[in-house]
Amino acid sequence: MSSTKDFKVIPDKNELETLKRQLTFHPANAATAATLTAEQIEGYNQDGFIRPLTVYSAAEIQTIREYFDRLLQQTIAAGGNSYSISTAHMKYAGVYDILTNPVIVDFVADLLGEDVVAWGSHFFCKMPGDGRAVAWHQDASYWPLSPSHAVTVWLAVDDADLDNGCMKFVAGSHHSGHLTYRKSSPEEHNVLDQTVENAESYGRLVVDDLKAGQVSIHNDLLLHGSDANLSSRRRCGLTLRYCNARVRAEMGWNEKGIVVRGSDAAGHWKNPPRPAVY
Repeated sequence: MSSTKDFKVIPDKNELETLKRQLTFHPANAATAATLTAEQIEGYNQDGFIRPLTVYSAAEIQTIREYFDRLLQQTIAAGGNSYSISTAHMKYAGVYDILTNPVIVDFVADLLGEDVVAWGSHFFCKMPGDGRAVAWHQDASYWPLSPSHAVTVWLAVDDADLDNGCMKFVAGSHHSGHLTYRKSSPEEHNVLDQTVENAESYGRLVVDDLKAGQVSIHNDLLLHGSDANLSSRRRCGLTLRYCNARVRAEMGWNEKGIVVRGSDAAGHWKNPPRPAVY
């Protein structure tokens, strides 16, 4: 494994709160979209997400699944778990290649503009019978980024449905700004550490069930979460994070960012090289 700096998946809340972040929704411009349709752009602006989009064929996602299986085996052998493979594009060339896939970047550029940075990659893998849920939250709460002009692409490595704990969205909740949350208790068995109360009061509930090889894309202020996987099937997804190049990252997170479309005129993002380890 290549030697890379470890970044906290969940930064310290007190440190985050000292940052002066601009957390408001930035609508996409249908007039400049080259790949997504006007209807898809309108849906994103109104609901905060687009789903489903097919990126990989059955054969291609099978290859990715076998690749992840090897990474997971290595991670568990080293003392980690199925949620431990984070900032993976700085460690593994295979994840770097998925993060920089032009098909995905085309979708993202239609939402964020012509200058795009890819900065995050994290496998969220719920093993069969995994009793841990992901409580309602907004991605922007966890990120030292400003302004909040970012999206998450969620790639289904396995089929994801309600039985094995797929994501759920609260459509339209991204228009409510940055919402108040509380710290989750250990008894809640939450993968993350935050919970937004009464989440469904902020919009319409949508189930993000996906076939392996499909993606959904959601705004960084959209409320989302998932139930525990109580089935006999695994549910693995790879989260890929992108932002407009004008976004600024504190706490050293600019070291993770790769300019995948257009340019970064200020040179803020550090463009780590493709790792040597596949």
